[in-house]
Amino acid sequence: MAEKKPNAAPRPIHGVRRSTTPSGVIHVRTYQSGQYVVVGNHLAQHRELSLTAIGLATHILSVPEGTPVDIRSLAERFPEGRDRIASALRELEAHGYLRRVREHTESGRLVTRTYAHHTPVAAPAPLRVAGHPAPTRRTGDRRLSAGTNLPAAPEEDDQPTQPDAPEPAPAPVVAPKPAATPEAHGRPRDPCHDKAVTLLAGLRRTDDRLILSRRDVDRLAPAVTAWFDSGATAAVIHHALTADLPAVLKSPARLLGYRLEALLPVPLPARPAPRPDTGAEAGAGRRRDPLQNCDGCDRAFRAPHPGRCRDCRAARTVPKENACAA
Repeated sequence: MAEKKPNAAPRPIHGVRRSTTPSGVIHVRTYQSGQYVVVGNHLAQHRELSLTAIGLATHILSVPEGTPVDIRSLAERFPEGRDRIASALRELEAHGYLRRVREHTESGRLVTRTYAHHTPVAAPAPLRVAGHPAPTRRTGDRRLSAGTNLPAAPEEDDQPTQPDAPEPAPAPVVAPKPAATPEAHGRPRDPCHDKAVTLLAGLRRTDDRLILSRRDVDRLAPAVTAWFDSGATAAVIHHALTADLPAVLKSPARLLGYRLEALLPVPLPARPAPRPDTGAEAGAGRRRDPLQNCDGCDRAFRAPHPGRCRDCRAARTVPKENACAA
């Protein structure tokens, strides 16, 4: 008699091959006749890119040329917000999959062109701002500064290894030079420049759209310093830059630069020197003496101190009729 099985054998899924792997992903491949995009494993299995950046790169590679891929268009297309999309675009730029370049068209209009690379290219060198250390880039398990000089490895064809030769000592790592600052050249730091940087960086507290990059702040700081030199206060400059902003603000740095240049006030004129006081002016502007009671006739008169009035003083100085003349 045949042995009875408690459970029936699972029914095979039509069109899906059986796999010998106990767990994990099983690929169900289907032939794509058209409308597909080829994505390399260097992107799909990137170790340092986030999942949002990988998915965004796949979408950008799949759309035809001329499709808008700016932050606003992508935020309207996908449920992720602008912050996550902007962060993903920066990741793709840092790893060489994307380049956003400002270019002038034939009509003279300034537009942003996005170049999507199916194979990553070398990322451009990071910009260095005066007064700030150079940014670091991550290579393997070590963080290397952008200006660090590493010892070059010898070529195997040019310098063959000899078993009897002693092992050469490693070349020392040269530390990056600090950025040039006014203090390094013996010049005192301008306090107006620090006030200008603080004012520009704090504009986003008034309006979130007025967020500026470090490059924009360093470019606009001299214009704000010119306002301080003309006699304007920080409150006046803040009002001139934040009042009556347009409803749609695409480039805050350009708007602030235009206002700083177009609304620059003229310097305050020098105050006139005080004229020397004359006797007539001193008498006219002198405070009147208080009222006093005369000690002789008890009549009121004005004098700085108590005493006798003018008539009483004159009567005391006139000689009597019966006095003998000398």
